[in-house]
Amino acid sequence: MLSELDQFYLNKEEPTQSCLLGLRDIILAVNNEITAEWKYKLPFFYYRGKMLCYLWIHKKYKHPYIGFVDGNLLHDEDLLVEKRAKMKILLIDPLQDLPFEKISALIKTVLKFRNN
Repeated sequence: MLSELDQFYLNKEEPTQSCLLGLRDIILAVNNEITAEWKYKLPFFYYRGKMLCYLWIHKKYKHPYIGFVDGNLLHDEDLLVEKRAKMKILLIDPLQDLPFEKISALIKTVLKFRNN
């Protein structure tokens, strides 16, 4: 039987499913201490036991996004604040190539702040 975390990805239609799986792989590849967990009914990624980011689908734009828990530490023109105090999101177009370098750089920036 599949876990709820696995079901989250596999229940999505293409191209959203492939996009979310690609995002998961990119996030996990940044650092071997990043782990994927099922929290608040969505895929969350933790670094050393603390929340780092999560994946979700934007209700208005219908695109996947990465929500950065400490988004207030990030300064990038592609990040959206919306109605969140600390969090920022990076919308991803599932029909475009994934912005591997941007995602990696954003996560590494958060990890630098966490390690200081």
